[in-house]
Amino acid sequence: MNNINSDIVSIITPVYNAESFLEDTVNSVLKQTYQDWEMILIDDCSTDKSREIMEKLALMDDRIVPIYSEVNEGVANSRNKGIEKAKGRYIAFLDSDDLWKPNKLEEQVKFMKSKDIAFSFTGYEFINEDGEGLGKIISIPSKVTYNELLKYNCIGCLTVMIDKKKVDKIEMPTLKHEDFITWLSILKKDIDAYGINENLASYRKRTGSVSENKIKSATWTWNILRNIEKLNVIKASWCFVNYAFITVKKHYL
Repeated sequence: MNNINSDIVSIITPVYNAESFLEDTVNSVLKQTYQDWEMILIDDCSTDKSREIMEKLALMDDRIVPIYSEVNEGVANSRNKGIEKAKGRYIAFLDSDDLWKPNKLEEQVKFMKSKDIAFSFTGYEFINEDGEGLGKIISIPSKVTYNELLKYNCIGCLTVMIDKKKVDKIEMPTLKHEDFITWLSILKKDIDAYGINENLASYRKRTGSVSENKIKSATWTWNILRNIEKLNVIKASWCFVNYAFITVKKHYL
């Protein structure tokens, strides 16, 4: 891994056929009040105009770093490539169709420094494919431990910031719900995640997206509890009931 440059936020953005949203996503980074960042765009063999857009954006601002994969490797491997390339102290994640509020990075870096913490995340809202708010803001707890996270993944990937000086290794597995597994692996090392309960990001809900398939998501969650985290049936069942209840509340109530 490259040397860590103090206070730079390395933003990891996997890209695949994102021509409809990519410029808006990058613009939400360009508008940040905190300007000490680099944005690593990892194209995973897009078949649309994503690469052309990436090339144009990189010419506009040298903090935008494009990476072009030669074969399609999936979102986890794309993020891992970006993490390996990152030169900043802080790692943040932003998918190619999501958005940040202008003060997101400033608030989060200030929060992490003042609290001397390794892992933070924030609240966020849902928007539709046209970028319109859906009237649903996700509130988050002030602190999450490993055992609390087992019950429900309340950590939105687009809101995460991790201090590489305090977390030895950040690597996403090539499994479903790779972000959830990654957060669990970090928190299992006696690291807690601290939340900023402010709406600092916008998650775009797209028809047909993986996150919209709740049955598959439930199956993957059960697999994580039983086969990745190796919980016994009783504890896994208790965590899964909590997960199911909160999922219904989050998306339908």
